[in-house]
Amino acid sequence: MIDFLFSYETLRFIWWGLLGTLLVGFAVMDGFDMGVGALLPFVARTDIERRVAINTIGPVWEGNQVWFILGGGAIFAAWPALYALSFSGFYLAMFLVLFALILRPVGFKYRSKRASRTWRTRWDWALFVGGAVPALIFGVAVGNALQGVPFHLTPDLRPIYDGSFFGLLNPVALYCGLVSLAMLVMHGAAWLAFKADGTVGARARTIGPKAAIVSAVLFAGGGLLVWTGLLGGYRVTSPIVWDGPSNPLRKSVVADGGAWLANFQAHPVLWLVPALGILAPLSAAAGFRAGREGLTFLASKLAVAMIITTAGIAMFPFLLPSSTAPDHSLAAFDASSSRATLRTMLLAVGIFLPIILAYTAWVYRVLWGKVSEKSIEQAGHSAY
Repeated sequence: MIDFLFSYETLRFIWWGLLGTLLVGFAVMDGFDMGVGALLPFVARTDIERRVAINTIGPVWEGNQVWFILGGGAIFAAWPALYALSFSGFYLAMFLVLFALILRPVGFKYRSKRASRTWRTRWDWALFVGGAVPALIFGVAVGNALQGVPFHLTPDLRPIYDGSFFGLLNPVALYCGLVSLAMLVMHGAAWLAFKADGTVGARARTIGPKAAIVSAVLFAGGGLLVWTGLLGGYRVTSPIVWDGPSNPLRKSVVADGGAWLANFQAHPVLWLVPALGILAPLSAAAGFRAGREGLTFLASKLAVAMIITTAGIAMFPFLLPSSTAPDHSLAAFDASSSRATLRTMLLAVGIFLPIILAYTAWVYRVLWGKVSEKSIEQAGHSAY
């Protein structure tokens, strides 16, 4: 059993699953933080209302962003070729995301340093950018991955990006960006309805159903793009060797319009994932209207997880296909670190991930309860 668990084939499959888990964890945990930032100008009109909205995420956003760091670390250690290509080819997009994310801690720390209305309004818009821009760009990145990214590998496996920043902003990628933005706005509204008392929570319950329905409709529309072959797809035509060396140049790949449906057709039970990706946001919309705050937030979490998981299942075993040199595409079976690296990292994850989960659960238990205007007034300057 131990030999099977630590075989190269099993380790590669486990780390593909762990990468997906970390990315889903980031979207679920930090996604509502970004959603609250994107909603800030619309759910809060006075300074005290904005402080209510900000204080629902102020104590937890840093811990939630740990999932982003873990995901980046997993890519760096387990899938170095993917890391090298993503952070070089997508450099400007990554810079834009990091710039927006940096605005969040600065906005949280500085907006209440002065009582000036102009000062605070500017930082509130910075928090809006810090929420809306990453939510959009992350979806654009997924859209480009689904279509294939223009790159090739040199004989010594050095990745060369053949595209441009503005080439990433194509219609299909922007469509996926809108799916991501609508999904996280829904998630942020669900969090505010669950956590914020008074006017802010009421406005979130008004906006939330609309965002949830838009999420379901856009996600279903993306499914039609896949079904009709307009989104493209890639298929490995050579034998797949899961325990072979990490060399993406040793396989044959062809573009195939129906390839992203192959895993679902081979394993029909997997159709439950995209089905839940549509049903969960519709359930969240119903929960908003029924005032079932806890169930609404759970449905929103499920929607986020299922929408992202659908993309991962569709692309498997690809990590990042190449549109200009399909044979150079990065796949889970030929773009990983060594067996020893994956094994050592898995042992570390087995120790530290449960600790992170336990600590996260404890933090949310301690911070249980709604944030109200009265609690902000009583906290005074200690609140954001």
